[in-house]
Amino acid sequence: MSTFAAEARSWLQTAVLSSEETLVKSEPFNFMVSRGTLPRDVMPSLLADFPKLKGAGYLPYESRECGDSVNALIARMTEPEFADALGDRLGIDRLSQYPTYVSISRRLKKRHGNIHTDGKSKIATALLYLNDDWEQTSDGCLRFLHSISDYEATVIPEIQPVYGTLAAFKRADNSYHGHLPFEGERRVIQIAWLVSAKDKDRKAKRGRLAHKLKQFQNWLGEKFRRTAKA
Repeated sequence: MSTFAAEARSWLQTAVLSSEETLVKSEPFNFMVSRGTLPRDVMPSLLADFPKLKGAGYLPYESRECGDSVNALIARMTEPEFADALGDRLGIDRLSQYPTYVSISRRLKKRHGNIHTDGKSKIATALLYLNDDWEQTSDGCLRFLHSISDYEATVIPEIQPVYGTLAAFKRADNSYHGHLPFEGERRVIQIAWLVSAKDKDRKAKRGRLAHKLKQFQNWLGEKFRRTAKA
């Protein structure tokens, strides 16, 4: 991993967060969107090293499930330098002082994407998308919203989850976001900065339990399918 670790800073530079192309808004809540944050020549390694998760939704990050390039990218996203630069764009002083919780999603089911604000244990959230392409559909495209009950009340045009797009926001009581139902592959790394280490431990325990339950459900489903074919 040492080679990738040394290169990851050049892949994801703090300068991109302050470039003119990066969209930064403070109303109705603080958020930013930056596209093309990663070089295209790194994409084959990142796609190959992305974990082959069987469960749907966001699952806790496990370094042993990922290849070197993905581990290096996550390490870069959680470095104090990058966190503080991101926090500056979101109006958060020294974002790096808060503990991080990393989760990864490879697939979604249609039940995912309901409009929500995130819980009060979160300070901020960053989403880095790693999909080579996206169909000409609104399904699965992130929306920042004015309302918790209206997917059409968009603050800005919806954000396609394509390779190198980074979206981040400061959690607030009105930080509404979600996406239209989508089922299929949608690769994304999520970094959450939390209020306390206690919140991180709680989320980690809950995430590990959810992961085990999904693994058991997948095993059970596969067993039933084999039995039905016998």
